[in-house]
Amino acid sequence: MGGGTAAGGGWSRRRFVGALSGVAVALPAAACGTPEPPAPRAGAGSARRTSAPPGPRPLYLGTYTSAEGGGKGIGLAEYDPATGEITGGRTLPGVRDPSYLALHPDGRTLYAVSERADGAVTAVRTGGHEVLGARGTGGGGPCHLSVHPGGRWLLSANYTSGSVAVHPIDASGALGERTDLVVHTSPAPGPGQQGPHAHQFVTSPDGGHVLAVDLGTDTVYTYRLDDGAGTLTEVSRARTRPGAGPRQLTFHPDGRYAYLANEGDNTVAVCRYDPDTGRLALGEPQSTGADRGTNHPAQLAVTPDGGYAYLANRGHNSLARYAVEADGARLRLLGTVPVGGDFPRHLALSPDGSLLFAANQRSGTVSVFRVDEGSGRLTLTGRPFASPVAVCALPV
Repeated sequence: MGGGTAAGGGWSRRRFVGALSGVAVALPAAACGTPEPPAPRAGAGSARRTSAPPGPRPLYLGTYTSAEGGGKGIGLAEYDPATGEITGGRTLPGVRDPSYLALHPDGRTLYAVSERADGAVTAVRTGGHEVLGARGTGGGGPCHLSVHPGGRWLLSANYTSGSVAVHPIDASGALGERTDLVVHTSPAPGPGQQGPHAHQFVTSPDGGHVLAVDLGTDTVYTYRLDDGAGTLTEVSRARTRPGAGPRQLTFHPDGRYAYLANEGDNTVAVCRYDPDTGRLALGEPQSTGADRGTNHPAQLAVTPDGGYAYLANRGHNSLARYAVEADGARLRLLGTVPVGGDFPRHLALSPDGSLLFAANQRSGTVSVFRVDEGSGRLTLTGRPFASPVAVCALPV
């Protein structure tokens, strides 16, 4: 998916592709489901599912405010941790194109990108929903952000300009001026790409390195973050095969392995991570379970105990389920289930791992699935929740 912007608030190519076919109905099970064999608990971690807190829990929803039929800001809803039912539908205005959201570790502050040509990140107080202010990211089309585990730094990825940025977070949760910006000037763009396209910026589980996934250069960059100055030093690069288009990396809970979704060639790969050096070793491409028609894998999610992984398939409109085996070193495809919507852009598990949320961009819905703790099987909990141009769902 190539880069570039167009008129109308900075429409990157990644947004345009997501909006091409407009609203569509969910595909029937026969259209995209594949059989799911019994799944033993091979490779599951020792952690057991914790009980969800009683009562409704917050659910934050990302959208494009400049898209036709889009939302008016950050969506504010609630979900029932017992049933998965989503209720509410209020909106926090004042944040343009909040296509990706992240929560501070203390839970008091929510952060949102503004995926526009003049990219920005915004801080919002969760109690009372007060907007604390915005800061420029130094690039165009920021599409991902995350909070460093220590809670002092916000990391963001500028898709259009192929750069990653660091902002300080003060004691109130508000953002300071950018402390670093790194543009991915090499290697050369992959097949069909016109430049770098940073798609994700995330911290390794050990906290020692931050990794940037760049779809345009077919590369995952590893940096050390100076925790005092907020500056980045590159220490390693991992190259995918040309045209793979790496989009998103999700770590196994034990931190030794990670799983990479490749948007360009419709594959996933198991990666070995070395916490001492920050090096990422990429494994062989594997099936997404969507082997016919056009498909762009998007978001991966791994259960808290490390036993199962799920992949959102845009185009095939399905969720792939994998058994995680060999202590995280292997993914075994168990099958796919229909997502109940069109173009699943983002996946997120509830904190206890009992529910999986899928934000479906083209149908403007959020599907909720019950996750079986023993088998990892997914069961749709009810009718998907309507949310305009749903591109991110963040359950708390």
